[in-house]
Amino acid sequence: MKILAFAASNSSNSINKALVTSAAAAIGNDVEVLDLNDYEMPIYSQDREQADGIPAQAQQFYDKIGQADALLISFAEHNGNFTAAYKNLFDWTSRLNQQVYQGKPAVLLATSPGPGGAGSALGIAKGAAPYVGLDVKASLSIPSFYDNFDLQNGQLTNDEIQAQLDTALASLT
Repeated sequence: MKILAFAASNSSNSINKALVTSAAAAIGNDVEVLDLNDYEMPIYSQDREQADGIPAQAQQFYDKIGQADALLISFAEHNGNFTAAYKNLFDWTSRLNQQVYQGKPAVLLATSPGPGGAGSALGIAKGAAPYVGLDVKASLSIPSFYDNFDLQNGQLTNDEIQAQLDTALASLT
């Protein structure tokens, strides 16, 4: 089973990328971890699309999803919503096909430094899932990232949260 994983953030210090990379390593299958910085494009606008077409990076992202059997996504939260980088990539890719995620089974994660664990962004993703071709098998919000994750070792330190993550990941296999 080929799993595609990414953090919905373009930060070089993304805690969601640390989380999704750790989760991907725990799966032990064929997992590819994408970096959203490889899919940077101009801000979406209809005018730009009509003038220049859809950037190749949107097609590349869509193709990567199509080649995967399942998805693992960790959502960062900016002001209670998706990051601008993720939203822009999604907007461009949805111009190819509104069903961006092509019916793929997925585990959705989210984390933040605070007690909310990026729950707002995760809720938005789960609510939109049926409309964008995302078959959510499990989701998990991890609060207070720095209290529950060892960045140096790249792993969760909270056994209860680790057990919840293991259960969520098992839904993909």
